[in-house]
Amino acid sequence: MSSETLSTILFLVVVAVTIGITFWASRNTKSAADYYAGGRNFSGFQNGLAISGDYMSAASFLGISGAIALSGYDGFLYSIGFLVAWLIALLLVAELLRNSGRFTMADQLAYRMRQRPVRTAAATSTVVVSIFYLLAQMVGAGALVTLLLGIEGEWAIRLTIIAVGLLMIFYVVVGGMKGTTWVQIVKAVLLMTGTILITVLVLAEFDFNLSDLLGAAASNSGKGDAFLEPGLKYGINTTSQIDFLSLGLALVLGTAGLPHILIRFYTVPTAKDARTSVNWAIGLIGSFYLMTLVLGFGAAALLNVGPDGDVAASGGNLASPLLAEEVGGGAGSNGGAILLAFIAAVAFATILAVVAGLTLTSASSVAHDLYANVWKKGKASETDEVRVARIAAFAIGGVAIVLSIFAQDLNIAFLVALAFAVAASGNLPALVMNLFWKKFNTRGATWSIYGGIITCVGLVFFSPTVSGPTGVFWTSVDFSWFPLANPGIISIPAGFLFGILGTLTSREPEAEDAYSELEVRALTGAGAEKATVH
Repeated sequence: MSSETLSTILFLVVVAVTIGITFWASRNTKSAADYYAGGRNFSGFQNGLAISGDYMSAASFLGISGAIALSGYDGFLYSIGFLVAWLIALLLVAELLRNSGRFTMADQLAYRMRQRPVRTAAATSTVVVSIFYLLAQMVGAGALVTLLLGIEGEWAIRLTIIAVGLLMIFYVVVGGMKGTTWVQIVKAVLLMTGTILITVLVLAEFDFNLSDLLGAAASNSGKGDAFLEPGLKYGINTTSQIDFLSLGLALVLGTAGLPHILIRFYTVPTAKDARTSVNWAIGLIGSFYLMTLVLGFGAAALLNVGPDGDVAASGGNLASPLLAEEVGGGAGSNGGAILLAFIAAVAFATILAVVAGLTLTSASSVAHDLYANVWKKGKASETDEVRVARIAAFAIGGVAIVLSIFAQDLNIAFLVALAFAVAASGNLPALVMNLFWKKFNTRGATWSIYGGIITCVGLVFFSPTVSGPTGVFWTSVDFSWFPLANPGIISIPAGFLFGILGTLTSREPEAEDAYSELEVRALTGAGAEKATVH
């Protein structure tokens, strides 16, 4: 049996299991709390698994191992950045957000501020970040599935994107948070199982001697000792070094502002469970990213990573699947075909889980923030709110499908880095200042969110990523006056600066008066499940 046939069978098994989970979860989804937060019935361990499933995207599983295989030490820095990011989430966000909010990021901001402007800004930011991330996942899905199944042609990629999009809408509309969470838990178990298996097999090739593995990787890469030292990719000149610092800031700070990660803290019953879930997530995610060290350098040691090889041709995205095939017995062997098919199915499950989480986040924000609290001014019934959330899931899913079809040639890493930069520039400053600054007010929150987003997206538009010789949109014209590919080093401080300026140029006594109450709730969780509007 060929690897393509095995992959197809395993894909169908994954889809069937997740559909079954979604139908099972739908029977217990009755209230708004069930739809948005899974009834707050998940344990810390379960939520930790789900957070891991939400966070370890296809970009992590496929992209980072590929970056290490092609760039060595500099590629591994991505793993470090993603892992360190969770310390920020744990120390600044997890417990306090769980206690002071209810369903969405905007609940925490709107508690002591004017509802309509703050919720509108937060919902806008949520949708922008989610769309960028959705595009990255769905474009990756089209490329990955068609390559691994041996399907060719533009229409095959489009049909794959449409199929992933329809599954994503189904999970969200039918299963809500409960269904989406269980899909993410299954995906996390599959991903960790597959990664551990490949890691053990790679280490077995070198008698479990990491030094021998690194030596073989350096030798086979054609770059020698430079492959194991910093600077191969980001040490070319001063601009590239600053660009990496900017990217690192976006990755480390962006996690604590990603909307689909933030809403996961609302699915547990207590603040203690929120801390427990983040601790489990750190352990699982940390273990995974450490194993990417073995996957990446294993691919460099055992595969052709030269410019004429399949790893480079795929931008590194096929490093893990091809490595699985190699350690399973090589191309044409049964073991190789089985492992390749299994890793392909795991990658597909990874994409399904992440896009479902992103769509649910956007739909929740549209229904809970815009419809229920901005348009209906808090007077919408729970039934109407959930109905609007399901309609929003259809709309957002449809937009994501259409944009993904036209974005097939966009660089996936560019989209992911942009999503992290927007989250770090717009969401994180507003959340942090609202929690720790008594004078922070409505104008400060809206200026912080809009200012951070506009600065981030604007600088990217005028960066070498968009126009010029390396541009993904225009190569014939060059208006890239901003030299960095990632704007985080400028846009993140700008988000804080706009928030400070907005606060200092306005006066809102009611926001200051409510701060003490918010502080007590954030630290104790008293009344967190009740109305969050002051």
